[in-house]
Order: sequence, then structure tokens, then C-alpha cells
Amino acid sequence: MISVNDFKTGLTIEVDNDIWQVMEFQHVKPGKGAAFVRSKLRNLRNGNIQEKTFRAGEKVAKAHIETKKMQYLYASGDIHAFMDTNTYEQIELSSSQIEHELKFMKENMEVSIVMYGGEILGVQLPNNVELEVVETEPGIKGDTASGGSKPATLETGHTLQVPFFINQGDIIVVSTSDGKYVSRANK
Repeated sequence: MISVNDFKTGLTIEVDNDIWQVMEFQHVKPGKGAAFVRSKLRNLRNGNIQEKTFRAGEKVAKAHIETKKMQYLYASGDIHAFMDTNTYEQIELSSSQIEHELKFMKENMEVSIVMYGGEILGVQLPNNVELEVVETEPGIKGDTASGGSKPATLETGHTLQVPFFINQGDIIVVSTSDGKYVSRANK
């Protein structure tokens, strides 16, 4: 058990028979009444985000999450195969379980599979990934000073806004949390 006073961003807890990850929290001490902790939690089973308020000092169960490094092998229709590179054990996940992550995953990429008591909760990606731009309008010479952007489609099918100097075939760094352009990849 852990006190809500000890919440940290990224902590995983068990509340109402579900596994939640603390995204944000705030200790509130009103002038009148008891102190409480306002939190924003993400359900690791279905991805829903919920705001929940706890009384100060309230105890919740800490959820021990395991992560296992695996390699993304291939997609076969709606099923995606992953392999443990040490034991060669394979698991399969449906597209609905990893909908957001699919925008940034390519074959042979190493990811972390998140598990709780043998139950697979999903896939954890690195903060940034390098992906190739497969389609974008060509940049216009001298247009970089305006600081504008144009749409680009990546090799995974994800579309985002990139600066004018990015061309088709360039490798760029993309943030996996919000899907936005970070920088050009180092060659």
C-alpha cells in the first residue's frame, strides 16, 4: 500500500480493480475543510484518462508493472507479432490494444511490452523514434525563414506537420507522446 501523499508522475496504482498510471497530481490544502490530492490517472487496460480526488493520507495499492524488451516482427491483418529476443517466445496483440503506438512502430523495432501479473497491458515506445518521410510537397528555396510548416506522411502512415526544408526520403525524429516533429535525424 502507498499513501496518496507519496504520488509521483508515472507511478502505477490499483484502484477499483483497474491498473492506473499517475499522469498528474496536485496536493490541495483548502482554508476550510480537509486536505486532498487531485490526480489525473490513465487506465493502462483501455487508455481512458480520468480525474480522481483522494483524501490526504488515503492508502491505495501499488501495482507492480513488469516491462519486457521485445522486437516488433510483423502485422498480419489486425494481429501484430512481437518476439522476446532472448527466449524467442512470441506474443500477439490486436490493433485495438496498440492503436496509438502503431503510428510509430516499424518492423524489427525494439519496444517494451508492459505486463501486470501475466496480463499484457500494452506497448511502451521510446520517447522519440526515427522515421522516414515517404510523401511531402517539395520545399521552396528561401521559404525556411518564414518558419511555416507543411504536411508529411511517414513510412508508418502517420501524417504530421514538418518544416518546409524537410523533403521526401528524409529521416526525421518524431515524439511518440504527441506525434509531432522534433528534428532531423543525424546521418
